[in-house]
Amino acid sequence: MRTIHTYQLEKSEDFKLKLLNWSQQFSEVVWMDSNTYNQKYSSYDAVLAVDAFTSIQTDYHDAFGRLKEYQSTTKDWLFGYLSYDLKNDVEDLQSNNFDGLQFPELCFFQPKKLFFLKENRLEVHYLNLVDDEREKDIQDIKSTDLEIGNYPSKPIKIKLRIHKDEYFSKVETMLAHIHRGDIYEANFCQEFYAETSKINPLTTYQKLNDISQPPFATFLKLQDKYLLSASPERYLKKQGNKIISQPIKGTARRSIDSNEDDNLREALSKNEKERSENIMIVDLVRNDLSKTATKGSVQVEELCKVYTFPQVHQMISTISSEIEVDTHPVDVIKSTFPMGSMTGAPKVSAMKIIEELEETKRGLYSGAVGYFAPNGDFDFNVVIRSILYNETNQYVSYSVGGAITAKSDPLSEYEECLVKAKAMREVLEN
Repeated sequence: MRTIHTYQLEKSEDFKLKLLNWSQQFSEVVWMDSNTYNQKYSSYDAVLAVDAFTSIQTDYHDAFGRLKEYQSTTKDWLFGYLSYDLKNDVEDLQSNNFDGLQFPELCFFQPKKLFFLKENRLEVHYLNLVDDEREKDIQDIKSTDLEIGNYPSKPIKIKLRIHKDEYFSKVETMLAHIHRGDIYEANFCQEFYAETSKINPLTTYQKLNDISQPPFATFLKLQDKYLLSASPERYLKKQGNKIISQPIKGTARRSIDSNEDDNLREALSKNEKERSENIMIVDLVRNDLSKTATKGSVQVEELCKVYTFPQVHQMISTISSEIEVDTHPVDVIKSTFPMGSMTGAPKVSAMKIIEELEETKRGLYSGAVGYFAPNGDFDFNVVIRSILYNETNQYVSYSVGGAITAKSDPLSEYEECLVKAKAMREVLEN
């Protein structure tokens, strides 16, 4: 059981920084920040979960079955992640590419302490066994320094797992699959990495978040494993009996010249290639949602709407459905996983080709981070625009990708990857 208390805050932005700094004493941390991005389906401005009371950690073997049992028996707030390689639990697939990060394939925990921020209101949910620590924690948070200490580290030298010529060759191979009719579209990703490198995870996350200010930013810490995410994309949300998916397909750079920036945004909205790849994924998501939807309830609420973020313009669609009251939340996730925007169409064929052509096991990249509420509602992002860090192995990684369709030009795809990678590279190299 949890005890719930509310507080009024004077400066919520300062409190957010203090709260995140204070959280670093714990081995398990999930911080999710909407950056006050007013979005139709936002529930909170920011959420913090710390300190595991119970947890589950597993590879892909019966991962969704084990998560379903854990969620059903706990019936409490659960925070954690689903890695891309849980595809191997859903379909007869494998993940044999190089993995420098070594993250577990699924990890969730039941936090002892929870903080929900909405405007100037703080709601605190503590398990009863630690509720006597609450007032001291609040005082400690308020007295926490806003500044984050930096420990010395060598400049990070980023390496490419796939070099430019090889990238072109692999895209041409994927285009051959498309022209042969094996697939219509596939998301092809490449890794940028650094070995024997040490970073300050919290400082790195805050720099990345300051640059990007996305609606699904996440700082995740599980012992020595870190995710520093500037994700702009929602994977899936359950709100009562309603399911919402918001895939992103279509990216354009920003410009400091306002007229040029408006033109770039307008050009993206009318770009035939970008619209076609978005619409293909919308069809895939509609099909995935229909597996659990009540008859006739799948709807496209927004199609190819362009949203503007500090680094890029993005084309986003919103698809929703209704489910029966007795449909298990984990079954909804399993029937749509991995998300269409990071796979392709047809999904299984695309994932097989992705595995052949990519050089790195995706792991948490292009998976999802989020939470389950006690009533079975959930909300998960898509892990993109993210830095992953194994502190013990001193291995830093970020991956970027794009949708390859029949109209794709290898050079344009490569340049789009560099646009998406810009913020991560800037944060790590400077």
